[in-house]
Amino acid sequence: MILVYIVLATAIGGMASVLLAATLTLAVLGRVVRSLVSLSAGVLLGTSLLHALPEAFDSGAGAQPLFATLLGGLLFFWLLEKADLYRHMHHHEGDGHAHASHFDAAQAGRGGLAVLVGDGVHNFCDGVLIAAAFLADPALGVVTAFAVAAHEIPQEAGDYIVLLNAGFTRRRALAFNMLSGVAAVAGGIAGYFLVGPWQATLPYLLVVASSSFIYVAVADLLPQLQQRLSWRETAIQLGWLAGGLALVAGARALLHVH
Repeated sequence: MILVYIVLATAIGGMASVLLAATLTLAVLGRVVRSLVSLSAGVLLGTSLLHALPEAFDSGAGAQPLFATLLGGLLFFWLLEKADLYRHMHHHEGDGHAHASHFDAAQAGRGGLAVLVGDGVHNFCDGVLIAAAFLADPALGVVTAFAVAAHEIPQEAGDYIVLLNAGFTRRRALAFNMLSGVAAVAGGIAGYFLVGPWQATLPYLLVVASSSFIYVAVADLLPQLQQRLSWRETAIQLGWLAGGLALVAGARALLHVH
């Protein structure tokens, strides 16, 4: 049953985010993505710091190796992003960041190939991490899958905009995004069969998942929120961020994650 849960969680999370991005107009995406970025930052930080890391340290594994894994994970995802294999495209023309004209087309690279490859690798990694979380604790797996879906929605929306500006039709952009989303299912299945027999590695994989979430939140999402805004706009940002933390805390209480 755990494998079924993993497949469902990775498939629903990946497909839902792609379909949501495709059904909204560019104008609506431009307004919604900004709020989703704040929400996603809260969900990712809450999941990593309130769920995954406590679960890893409660396992009895040594603190020093776990912290070393956290450090290595942060550096690993930083290097992946430098190689354009773990990219997050939440910026887009008209989003208030004063990008030059054709910014997204330039970001898309050769026909959007870098975006698609990076998204596929990213989704595969997410699938492996979701599998590890389910194997450690099904309730933790649900929370982790929710966190992945929360940050996939603004990522997929940003990728969708980039692909459209790179010359893709809506149908072609949707098809390629759906294809990259399948990588999450492949990662989940691979994680189930590769991680399952090695239970001792689960605490370290949970730390790797946490390093992924923390890196995305701190290196990508939170810097986008560092703008000179009015008090009202700042309050709205904080509200969405707090909402993400509240969702995670509520899920912890509801699912009795220990």
